[in-house]
Amino acid sequence: MGANFEEIDEAQKLLGLGEYATLKQIKQAYRRMASQHHPDKAQNGAQAEEMMKQLNAAYKLLTDYCANFSYSFREEDVARAYPYDQYLRKFWHGWFEGM
Repeated sequence: MGANFEEIDEAQKLLGLGEYATLKQIKQAYRRMASQHHPDKAQNGAQAEEMMKQLNAAYKLLTDYCANFSYSFREEDVARAYPYDQYLRKFWHGWFEGM
């Protein structure tokens, strides 16, 4: 049901993202690439349309993966599991707020 890591890596490469991209970075990369490859703006319409399909699939895959990750690891669960780990709490806020 879920995506495997090879599909996620391919989607990250397609959007030009690093391994630890935040939701904000995924959205920015998608918008940047979509504006470059939009069929109405590009000269090669058929190739641009295929690229947009790939970009849409990559964006959906990555946002769904991040949403499932954030649902699985809610902040309360992280704080309860590691009450003294300040780094983990800082990481949590930075990851989901796009810092």
